[in-house]
Amino acid sequence: MNIWFTNHINAIGNALGQFRRSPGHFFFNILVLAMTLALPFGGITLLDNIQSVTRQLSVSPEISVFLKADTSPADAAATEQSITKIFQAKNQNIELVFIAKDAALQSLQKKTGLADVVDSLGSNPLPDSYIIRLKDGAESRNLSAQIESAAAQLQKIPSVDKVQVDSDWTKRLAALLSVMRMGLLFLAIILSVVVIVVTFNTVRLQVLMHLDEITVSWHIGASRAYIRRPFYYMGIFLGLFSGIIALVLIDACLYPFNTVIVELAQLYGSSFQLTPVSPLVSAILLAGSAALGWLGAILSVNRQLWKIN
Repeated sequence: MNIWFTNHINAIGNALGQFRRSPGHFFFNILVLAMTLALPFGGITLLDNIQSVTRQLSVSPEISVFLKADTSPADAAATEQSITKIFQAKNQNIELVFIAKDAALQSLQKKTGLADVVDSLGSNPLPDSYIIRLKDGAESRNLSAQIESAAAQLQKIPSVDKVQVDSDWTKRLAALLSVMRMGLLFLAIILSVVVIVVTFNTVRLQVLMHLDEITVSWHIGASRAYIRRPFYYMGIFLGLFSGIIALVLIDACLYPFNTVIVELAQLYGSSFQLTPVSPLVSAILLAGSAALGWLGAILSVNRQLWKIN
């Protein structure tokens, strides 16, 4: 066990020694890899922030029913019974919430701060409304068709002015996120190949520079593992250092972006801003970049040793 540990410590020291002997060469290679990794790392950071917002959004089916302005309290009560019957016929359990127009106006004034503008209108422009939330059946395969059918029936009620399915936009957002994930996956695959290729060439040059030493070590009985190990660690360090720089670049770019995003979010009464990925995600990204460097080193070293043999 001590011999195994000593061999790995020596291999790590040998690999780091190569960095110290050719700092300029390795710096530019690491910089190229960092720029390459920054694209998928940035995409993951953006996607993670968007997903954190969408998790707070309600994606359960919800329907808003707006009544006509001249609807009397008696007609509103009759409308509630009609709504209940429509969903009972479809075997759908619902939560029905009535929102009086005065309560809706007060909520609007609190959220938007447009009290003066609303007061200048002279009368309340908002209608009474019902919010319909489906309690179960949200995973039903025919749910979308059922909601569309129910919305069409609700629209036919005499006192109903407009019916709006409020969860449609969240479904579109979820579909857009799926497209972003797929695009990010393809981008990550393509750029992973670039990382492997750059590491492959970097390690290949180091093997060629030390070809005489490798040949002598081979002839005096050094094992394949002993010869390969320093170059494997070199590839790991190339990927790891590149990943660290890529994360630092992404975190540095968040500040100027947030200065603009915060101003925009405040206009909508939100405090949203981009945040760095969690330590766990960062560790996974760094492990992935180190693994790509290690894979590039394996391909390079094995190819060069095969030529020597």
